[in-house]
Amino acid sequence: MTVRGTLYTDGGSRGNPGPAGIGIVLLRESGDVCCSGGRFLGECTNNVAEYEALIWGMEAAVTCGVTDLLVRADSELIVKQMRGEYKVKHPGLQPLYARAKEMARGLTTVRFEHVRREKNTHADELANAAMDARADVGDVPVSGSADDQGTLF
Repeated sequence: MTVRGTLYTDGGSRGNPGPAGIGIVLLRESGDVCCSGGRFLGECTNNVAEYEALIWGMEAAVTCGVTDLLVRADSELIVKQMRGEYKVKHPGLQPLYARAKEMARGLTTVRFEHVRREKNTHADELANAAMDARADVGDVPVSGSADDQGTLF
């Protein structure tokens, strides 16, 4: 059975490197929010935060039973690296890229789409809320299966 979802991700760093946070919003095929949240990362770069958001979002999608995922992110670098259009040259990003590719292989289909920042405001707000609170926010399932969390789709 195909379960479609759309994932919006954003990562940010205040200072680059500096205090960083990530935000994700996972939508059902109907457009309803399945889960959303933000996570405080501590100190890291913006690009590390963008990858952490992508990985966390794909983990949430898999946990929620998504098999066909559309990822929308405002980081052109991350989108083009995940599509294979750009090489991952920075050694600090290579393990995160490898982890993201491994997560993508766990889905039947995954597509990556670059969106303008104004089309990604909810994920951005969650990343900023996590940075402001220096804590996690939202309702993203972090472990277990969809059965453990209740049926989200």
